[in-house]
Amino acid sequence: MKSTFLAWITRMPLIKRWSLMHSFREENISEHSHMVAVIAHLICSVSNEYFGTNLNADKASTLALFHEISETKLQDLNSKTKYQTPEFTRQFKILEHIAETECVNTLPEKLRRIYAPLIIQNETDEEYRRIVKYADVIAAYVKTLEEQRFNNNEFAHVRQTMHARVTEICSQNPAVKMVVDTFISSCICSLDELTGIDRDNGFNGN
Repeated sequence: MKSTFLAWITRMPLIKRWSLMHSFREENISEHSHMVAVIAHLICSVSNEYFGTNLNADKASTLALFHEISETKLQDLNSKTKYQTPEFTRQFKILEHIAETECVNTLPEKLRRIYAPLIIQNETDEEYRRIVKYADVIAAYVKTLEEQRFNNNEFAHVRQTMHARVTEICSQNPAVKMVVDTFISSCICSLDELTGIDRDNGFNGN
């Protein structure tokens, strides 16, 4: 038996995000998924170390790596379109479920039970799915900050929307708030500024 599973994964860099907008730097769903995975891992680690939870950061990170896999079949859909009406959203969620299931079914049978809870959103752990969603929002917000840093006003309204969403999720989870307060502002610093921050914090490599 030959499987096309990995072949679908290798197509993730071909799927552009923000495809209807002028971008200073293009972003694909592979890059986005990696960023979401890092942020999800941070959220879990902060939650465990500072707020006494017992989350599996590796699990959250792995779920994040796969959370956009349906787009290899459906491509990225603008959120305004995806959520324009409840009925359209419901129908598109059905399509996403079908795409996720098709991806899992490309695997050899004994592997499907391993990957189904990582890929098929209806089967993923609800708590970790929520963490990945928090990370997804933060990653999108960072993207809007990056674009506006280079005076791309195409993202001005999106930044306002994402700022409101980040504020909302910060109010829902203290670990999310700590991640945002601790890490996000430096994401739009220049190289010299980053070096200066690290030096001031004593992170000079010694």
